[in-house]
Amino acid sequence: MDINIGERITYFRTARGFSVNYLANKAGVSQSYLREIEMGHYTNPSVDILDALCDTLGISLKEFFDQNAKLRDTEDSLLTEISQLTPLQRENLRIFLKSIRA
Repeated sequence: MDINIGERITYFRTARGFSVNYLANKAGVSQSYLREIEMGHYTNPSVDILDALCDTLGISLKEFFDQNAKLRDTEDSLLTEISQLTPLQRENLRIFLKSIRA
């Protein structure tokens, strides 16, 4: 199983609305180094660096390497959005979803 570390970091960073600068500063790594990792120029950052990034992102290393985490993160995000809808908006969403599955 090949995992693109830079893509994973970028995915989790953007899912949380973090800029490269914010994540780098909070994790204690240089912004340029984080950019290089995300662009794929450094494919094997140390476990300490990954651990600091994951800690800042609010995930474990296990979650970071879990290919299914992306789906769960998307599902959690959708559930959060749905919970903020009014009853009428939820019903309209239900009708819309039913229409696109048909």
